[in-house]
Amino acid sequence: MIRALLLWLLWAGAALAAEPRLVTDLSQSRIDISYRFAGAELLIYGAIQYPGGRTPGDEPGIAIVVRGPTAPLTLRQKERIAGIWMNTRAVRFESAPGFYAVATTAPVRELLDERNAAIYEIGLQHLQLSPATAVDPATTRAFQDGLLALRARAGLYVEQPGGVRVTENVLYRARIPIPSAVPVGEYRAEIYLIRKGRVLARSTTPIVIDKTGFERGVWRFAQEHSIAYGLLAVGIALFAGWAAGLVTRRKG
Repeated sequence: MIRALLLWLLWAGAALAAEPRLVTDLSQSRIDISYRFAGAELLIYGAIQYPGGRTPGDEPGIAIVVRGPTAPLTLRQKERIAGIWMNTRAVRFESAPGFYAVATTAPVRELLDERNAAIYEIGLQHLQLSPATAVDPATTRAFQDGLLALRARAGLYVEQPGGVRVTENVLYRARIPIPSAVPVGEYRAEIYLIRKGRVLARSTTPIVIDKTGFERGVWRFAQEHSIAYGLLAVGIALFAGWAAGLVTRRKG
């Protein structure tokens, strides 16, 4: 039995060694947000280590996904009823990423079939948002498309077919735009090596986006003391209104 186990371990090690491996690095693993933050650009680059150093003749497929943080989200639809805009329908999604960007060497449909694209959530149309509201599939699809469109316009959901450059079938790189409205939290960069519709290798690298300085203090206070923060905000607004009125009266 011991001999059989050793033979199995040797076979498993050889099988693993026969698969290529991804070595990845980032231009920065932490992005700090200050009051002057106007967005950033994340450079993701690396190399493919082939078994035995044998580089294939055809260009590999690469997909790079940056996502995070995931949180529940309720999307509401407004309709005009008797001249008044009112919320009529709502759908709740349990796992909507605050930011999602995917860059690929070619359109996703040319790299992966529907099944594998859905398993790895590569491409906006394959995001698993986990709708929690009991509505018909057509309504769920309409709300999901609306969410994708809203966040795409804000620069929070991005697709870049052809956004990954591969050099000599070994080196790869992509530039991911980070908008100023990006939420703080923990992110991850996922790199996939794809060949003939199958994921051969995968690597994951963590990224942190956080506020810094005065903005971080205000944000933490709002998160930890939401009631006090709300009262303070109302008080500041009232004081600002009173002060503006006082100045206007004096000028009059």
